[in-house]
Amino acid sequence: MHRAIIGERTPNLFLLHYVRPQLRVESVVLIPHFAFSLSCLERRKALSKTARRSGYIGCYFALDRIPPDARIPVVHAGIPTPPHEVRSAYARVRPLEELAIEKRGWTLDVLNVVRSLGKQEFQLSDVYAHSDELARLHPDNRHVNPKIRQQLQVLRDLRLLEFLTPGHYRLP
Repeated sequence: MHRAIIGERTPNLFLLHYVRPQLRVESVVLIPHFAFSLSCLERRKALSKTARRSGYIGCYFALDRIPPDARIPVVHAGIPTPPHEVRSAYARVRPLEELAIEKRGWTLDVLNVVRSLGKQEFQLSDVYAHSDELARLHPDNRHVNPKIRQQLQVLRDLRLLEFLTPGHYRLP
């Protein structure tokens, strides 16, 4: 999966939740192929020596590391989302696809932090409060705060947030 993300060969992912025994669809969520970054992968333990595929190392997707903007509801609470809303949500995040994969990971992670704040308007200091979390996700970067500022500018340029005054932002 690491190679697939780096090579930009990840597929779109549809998550289906249904109720048994009625087999009623509760929700379907689309995660576009460009919403996956290396930071959303969690390495699994290698298979034991007695396993048929001994030594194989798989992974989990940490779906909570994918920003809510990139988790597009197609069906919610058993009710289909109108197609124009699905298309609109997809179009809103589609500019992320144009970013190189090396940059996209940081951008997605900063967007996820911004969304986790739960505020429509926020300060740069609110995002800085998550510097340690971002440093863990990107251990090779020793300049986390400047990178956060850079990624907020990228998100502004992609129209995923608005710049109000120095250090003050708003989600559209």
